[in-house]
Order: sequence, then C-alpha cells, then structure tokens
Amino acid sequence: MSIYRRALAYYRPFLRQTVLAVILNVAAIIFGLLRPWPFAYIVDHVLPGKLAPVLGFDFAGWTPVQIVAALCGLMVLIHLASGLLNLAGGVIFLRVGLQALLRLRTEIYAYLHSLPLKFHDQRRSADSSFRVAYDSQSIQSFYAKAIFIFQSSFSIVSTFALMWRLDHQLTLLSLGVIPFMVLVMIRYAHRIRAASTHIAERESDVLTVAQEGLSSIRMVQAFGQEEREVAQFRTSASQSLEASLRMNLVSMKSALVISSLIAAGTAAMYWLGSNHVLGGTLRLGELIWMSSLLLMLYQPLEALTQVAWALETAAAGAARCFEVLDRADDVPDAPGAQPLARAKGGIVFEHVAFSYDEQHPILRDVNLHLMPGETVAFVGGTGAGKSTLLSLVPRFYDPTGGRLLIDGQDLRTVTKKSLREHISIVLQDTLLFSTTIRENIAYGRPDASEEEIVEAAKRAQAHDFIMATSDGYRSQVGERGGHLSVGQRQRIGIARAFLKNAPVLILDEPTSALDPTTESAIMQTLEELMRGRTTLIITHRIATIHGVDKIVVLANGTVAEEGRGPELVTRGGVYAGLYRSAHLEG
Repeated sequence: MSIYRRALAYYRPFLRQTVLAVILNVAAIIFGLLRPWPFAYIVDHVLPGKLAPVLGFDFAGWTPVQIVAALCGLMVLIHLASGLLNLAGGVIFLRVGLQALLRLRTEIYAYLHSLPLKFHDQRRSADSSFRVAYDSQSIQSFYAKAIFIFQSSFSIVSTFALMWRLDHQLTLLSLGVIPFMVLVMIRYAHRIRAASTHIAERESDVLTVAQEGLSSIRMVQAFGQEEREVAQFRTSASQSLEASLRMNLVSMKSALVISSLIAAGTAAMYWLGSNHVLGGTLRLGELIWMSSLLLMLYQPLEALTQVAWALETAAAGAARCFEVLDRADDVPDAPGAQPLARAKGGIVFEHVAFSYDEQHPILRDVNLHLMPGETVAFVGGTGAGKSTLLSLVPRFYDPTGGRLLIDGQDLRTVTKKSLREHISIVLQDTLLFSTTIRENIAYGRPDASEEEIVEAAKRAQAHDFIMATSDGYRSQVGERGGHLSVGQRQRIGIARAFLKNAPVLILDEPTSALDPTTESAIMQTLEELMRGRTTLIITHRIATIHGVDKIVVLANGTVAEEGRGPELVTRGGVYAGLYRSAHLEG
C-alpha cells in the first residue's frame, strides 16, 4: 500500500463528515463561479442600455441606477453565500483532520510503549518524540491536501465548462500551459520529498541536542561547558537551516517556472480575447468574465503545484511514522498466551543465552533455579551480564537461546502485561514522573486508596519526609524528581514496590548512589520489602548481600559460582576474592 493510501485510510471512520464537507464546498465553488456575472451583465446590458431578461425576469419599470444597485447587492449576497458554505465545510474538514492526527499520534505513542527495550536502545528518545509530535502532523496535511485536490479539480472542471460556453478558442488556448505545468511538477516532486526527509532528520538532531543539554544542565554548568553545548547546538541548528534553505530554494525555483507559464497563458488569452472583442465575436463584459474565470482556473492550477510539494513533504513525515508502526515487536505475546495467575515466584533459567548480535554474546548457557521467596544476589564485574540477565525476567528482552520459567510456565506462554503485574522493580536511580508524590507512589496501582498509599509510604519510611513537604502527598516532585534528594527518591520507589505487592522483586543496585548512613537505613527498609518475595538483587556492595539465601557470581556471561556467602568464601574462588577486597576497602 502506498504512503498516500495508507495515510488516507486513517480517515475512513470520518467518511460521513467528509462527504458533508465536500457537498458544502462544491456548493461554495458553484456560487464562486457566479461572482463575476453581475458585473458582466452591467457592462454588457445595463451600461449600453440593452437590457435582457435574467431567468425570466425583465427588470420592467426599473431604472438603470436601481438595476446596478440590485446587481451590486447580488454580488455581495453571492460572495457571502459562497463564503459561509466554504466556512462550514472548512470547519468540518479541520475537525476531521485533527481527529485523524490524534488517532495517529496516539497509535504511534502506544506502539512505542509496546516495543521492547531493544528498539529503544537503538534509537534516540528525542527522535521518537519528534515523530510523535511533528512527523505525525503529516496525516493532517495529507487530508487537507487531498480535499483541496478534489475541490480544485471540481473548480477547474466547472470553470472550464463555463469558459467553453463563452468562447471555445480562448478556453483551449488557456489550457495549453497545463501539460508543461504537469512536467514541472513531476520533475521537482522527488527532490522535494528527499529534501523534506533530510529536514526532518536534521530537526530531530536539533531536538536531541537541546533535550540532552537542558536535561544535563547541572553537569554542564558544573564543568563550565556552556559554550561547548551552545556550539554543538549551533552546529545542529545550522545543518537544519541549510536543509530548509535547500528545500525552499527548490520550491521557489519550481514556483517561478509555474508562474511564468501562467503569465504566458494569461497574456495569450488577453491577446486573443481582445481580437475577438474587436472582431465582434465576444462582448466586452464576456471578456471581463472570461478574465475572472481564467484567474479562477489558474489559481487552483498553481496551487496544485504547491500542493504537490506539500504532499511530498507530508509523505516524508508519514514514512517516518509508518517506519515505527511497521517495526516488528521482538518480544511479542505468543498466540494463545494466557494471563499469569497469582505467581508464587519460582524462577528457572534453562540454558539461557542472549546476544544483541551473533558476534557479541552477553549470556551463555545460564542455568539457575530460584525457589519461591528466595533472595538471590548477582555479583560480578562490569559487563558480566547481571543487568541483562535480570532484564529477561520481566521480558524486557527474550533470550536468544534457552528459556525462562515462572512457577513452571514458560514466560513466552503468558502475556507480558500479566507477567509484569507480578514483578516490582527498584532501580539504582528511581525514575519519578513530573507529578505529585502520591501519583508516583501509586504508579503501579493507580486505583489504590489513600490509606493504602500512606501505609506503603510508612513501610518505606517515607511518610515523615513527605508530610514535611509543603503539600504533603500532593507535592510536586519536579522533573525526574529533582525536588527530592537521592535517598528520598529511593524511598518513593520502595513505597511504590510495597504498594504493588508483587511476588517477585528485582533490585538493581538500589543503594550504590547512597552515602553509608542513608544506605544502611534504606537496606533496613529493603529487608522488610524482600520478606516473603522472590528477590533478585544486583549490587557491588558485598557486605549488603553476604548473608542472603544464594549468591550467583557471573563472569563473561556464564555462572562461575553459586551458593551462600560463607560457603563461597571457603571455596576460595571469584567470590572469595571479591569478599576479601571489600573487607580491605572497608
């Protein structure tokens, strides 16, 4: 399916409104064709004193002044009728276009949320945002231009029919420039689309630089790199400027060629029309009417060339939108996947392997059995595969080899939504949204009562500092929780996990960014959170996990050791070295 047909398919639910708007606009065009007629009648009949009946009305008893006044009033009424009909149709078109835009934007945004992390890891978030906010607007442009093409085509055909009735030769001469205009449109169309795609990419770069610079403003100012960031932004903005300049230059060149063709056609019609008036085959009023109709013929023709460029620009934006919607989900729900019933939390890794590409394996033949309610810590050097391994549990990724089971069920046989409802995650840097403390705690359970939210905050030892804020649970946390300290953000994340009350808990470096005093307090809270849940924890702080149920040591994507802390120390392996190093540092 072509981009044009696919884009217009978004308007099928609004077919009735579109048909009504088209009818209104057709009526407006018909009234518009009649606008020059009253003046032509004045020139040909009233001024020379040669009155002729109009639709059976002969103006008997009317003075010339009265007739001119009535015809001038009729001109205003015709204009008003045409304008009102056009306005009514335009309002409907606008509403339908915005509804389709809303539909496409929502569809892209929703699909982006459904795509696995692998997709987002390979793409800049600003580029995805640009496609949602800006490229999606192409759908509205498609609709507006498609309707305009219909209106212009009807106007051209109607104008041609009326001109043909007045003078065959003048009409044919006026149409002589159309083939040349079509050739110009074809020649420049592909250039416009390529230039428009280039502009969208450069504008996406500008948004990326601006977003990254402003979101890291603390670090920029701390390192005195304001000039560097501004220079980088200027470079991206300059590239966007050059792209826009090139596209506009192409458009201006094509417009000059088109306008020159129209000028030639107009001059030829005036020359031949004047000869017809001098020869007595055409009245002066009819020439004036023909001149007005010629303008009504050429205006939509010229506009259609601009529409062609606009459609190519819209096609470039739509292609970027459909590129997202056509991206296959690498972690789909299997056909017939069933919701996961309340899980106990037994997790099994069977010969699990994972890689982003065949040349760089991350995990290799991992075999683990985690009992329900067991706390398992994962340790190892940077790049050992700890975070990747835990990301497989909520199916942020699927293993490229082997399988994972929860309570004996392959994760691929249950729906992702139900699986993730059974998992709580506390990260190193708790992610908070720019809303209230209450909404952030309730993010995993939006329907939670006020009492449940407060209870979760108390269990996370967050209630006291929350009540000390200006608006309590209604206080805004700022962008990414900027109004709160690191420890406070972490307690909000823990309260969120308490409220969700999931049987499986994933802790990814939950205390690594904290000072020792805050870390000790947070660990006490986490110990309560872990109680009775299957807990998977990643940490470099050996002291915090030495006494857990099981420790898994990863090295080069494989399980090097597993067992309880004291047992692993006596073996004298990798963990023993990590344990001794931690005590020496302490």
